[in-house]
Amino acid sequence: MKNTLAFFEDFKIRRVYDEKQEIWYFSVIDIIGALTKQKNFQTTRKYWNKLKERLKKEGNESVTKCHQLKMRAEDGKMRLTDTADPETLLRLIQSVPSPSAEPIKLWLAKVGYERMQEIADPEKSINRARENWKKFGRSEKWIQQRMMGQETRNKLTDYWSKHQITRKEEYAILTNIIHQEWSGISIKEHKILKGLKSQNLRNHMTEAELIFTALAELSSRQIAETINAKGMVENKIAGVKGGRIAKKAKLELEAESGKKVVSKENYLLPKIVELDD
Repeated sequence: MKNTLAFFEDFKIRRVYDEKQEIWYFSVIDIIGALTKQKNFQTTRKYWNKLKERLKKEGNESVTKCHQLKMRAEDGKMRLTDTADPETLLRLIQSVPSPSAEPIKLWLAKVGYERMQEIADPEKSINRARENWKKFGRSEKWIQQRMMGQETRNKLTDYWSKHQITRKEEYAILTNIIHQEWSGISIKEHKILKGLKSQNLRNHMTEAELIFTALAELSSRQIAETINAKGMVENKIAGVKGGRIAKKAKLELEAESGKKVVSKENYLLPKIVELDD
């Protein structure tokens, strides 16, 4: 199962995707918070507990269809919380007097099934991503490079998942090793250089940075496949070698162009173009 966030207006809605059933499960408390316009978790939790008791007494079957799944809580830990699929939530929403009821129903109809639509037709996901990048002012060349890099990244993580890399922390360590080898700085240092905080580093890379990131990850995967790397130790070796291949190419380009590849450029603010007199 995959945990992600969705947004209704300025309310964060936690959700989990069950790939076997091809169903999204949403945090009931988060939906209740959006309905009641209440951002205090404890207040929303008390409201949901009282509503749950009332619905049980009324014999409402919607409550029995709620499942407890692990989601990230306010303290950062994964905790069990009541969740429901879109169909069940649509019934629960009817029990909460709120002017937001109809908008949330429409919202659920959209976000609850978009993943299923994308599985049936992957082109929808690709087109949606392209349109989003365009809205943020990215060039066609940048978009093409970003998406190609993501495909390269996906193939690498697919390899890892099939060769004894299972924990999120392990993915992060291997990714940082590859990045540090080709760029000379860690992912954290690269984000600081660009003035980023919680933003995705790759979304703020230049075309050159995207290209060398992709080269490093492509090389790492092909080396890992060649040596049949398994587990952290062997995949670290492949990552170091793959990163160094990209580093060598980066240094050669910098020597010829006189420009550094690793850049502090980002997309946080519109660029100001200075014209010569």
